Amino acid sequence: QVQFVESGGGLVQPGGSLRLSCAASGLTLDYYAIGWFRQAPGNEREGVSCISSSDEITYFVDSMKGRFTISRDNAKNTAYLQMNSLKPEDTAVYYCATDISCSSRFPSAFASWGQGTQVTVSS
Repeated sequence: QVQFVESGGGLVQPGGSLRLSCAASGLTLDYYAIGWFRQAPGNEREGVSCISSSDEITYFVDSMKGRFTISRDNAKNTAYLQMNSLKPEDTAVYYCATDISCSSRFPSAFASWGQGTQVTVSS
């Protein structure tokens, strides 16, 4: 059974940083793309970033470039999302999921969703 567990969320002040982790079990991450998504209350789930099996990185929203960095450690079967210069509008539940590639930004293309980790940016 494929399972993802996200962690690392929390309450942070504007301008602060968090590092989210996405630990996978039941599959070998080496062969898959990993996407990070987020969903704020009342909003649809949106793509944040994706890293392919060959480490090609896609940012689904331009405003995240330079602030968010996606990475993966295949030896640990874990992906990460480093988030810097956080803003109140980054407040959301963050999820990871998997796909064959990063060609789609839509959540419907991804599978094996974790339970999410809450990120709250507030002073």
